[in-house]
Amino acid sequence: MLRRVLSLPSGRLAIGVLVLVAALAVLGPVLAPQDPLATSGTTLAGVSGSHWLGTDNLGRDVLSRLLAGSRVSVLGSVEVALVALVVGAVPGILSVYLGRTIEWLSLRLADTLVALPFLLFAVAVTALLGNGLTQAMVVTGVLVSPLFYRVSRAATLTVARSAYVESAVVAGASIGWVVRRHVWVKVLPPVAVALAQTVGTGFVIVSSLTFLGIGVQPPAPTWGGLLASDLGFLAYQPWAPLAPALLIMATVWACNVLADVVRDVSGEAGRALVAARGSRPPTHPSTPRTSGGVS
Repeated sequence: MLRRVLSLPSGRLAIGVLVLVAALAVLGPVLAPQDPLATSGTTLAGVSGSHWLGTDNLGRDVLSRLLAGSRVSVLGSVEVALVALVVGAVPGILSVYLGRTIEWLSLRLADTLVALPFLLFAVAVTALLGNGLTQAMVVTGVLVSPLFYRVSRAATLTVARSAYVESAVVAGASIGWVVRRHVWVKVLPPVAVALAQTVGTGFVIVSSLTFLGIGVQPPAPTWGGLLASDLGFLAYQPWAPLAPALLIMATVWACNVLADVVRDVSGEAGRALVAARGSRPPTHPSTPRTSGGVS
């Protein structure tokens, strides 16, 4: 599947943006030119050689805070996606094989989680358990998990009704063997699409919570926190919110584009795309035609 994704220009662009964001998450605190928490008397300074993105209202280097805050934003969004994947995909697959009672209970639980506003619920959990990003992201991942539940369940139902799967079950194959051997291969493409979309949703959630000051204790830098602090001084630095806003927008855009590309290249449509690209005749310079005469 990765080769198919990389065969499309949009797939290469989306993966390139996400690789850059991942590199910022890993190397951002190391690449920060100054201490992101160090204050100075140079407040609300403009762009200069010593401060490439200026300073904030406390004299802290904005570029350093932007790079240092990348790790929290990326890890939070990935945490949301992984929790939603585990909590949603596994019950979605097993609900097809564990009987009508488990199926009915899991469906009603998924419907209940869909009805809960995850941002409001995450705020309530952080108020009860303390202002920490991890518990907020775990709760948000659980509330987003019905997406994975429904996607994996729908794909599993399609495979479970196949003749070869029914034959394997009649022959005495265990549920675990059937899932590993037949079901997971068919479930993986739609789950990959949902995972890419959820990572983008996770970025929006993390940015929203940190914008409100929830999940991270100040003065720890985050993209959402930088955006919130910059909005208070637009009269002095009207360009300041552009950097964190563009990073958030580019990351969410890349996740959505990657989800679209994975959907396009998976299944029958993906095989047709690869076959069409493989059967395309190579372009060669046209050779002049010579008309033969009868001597």
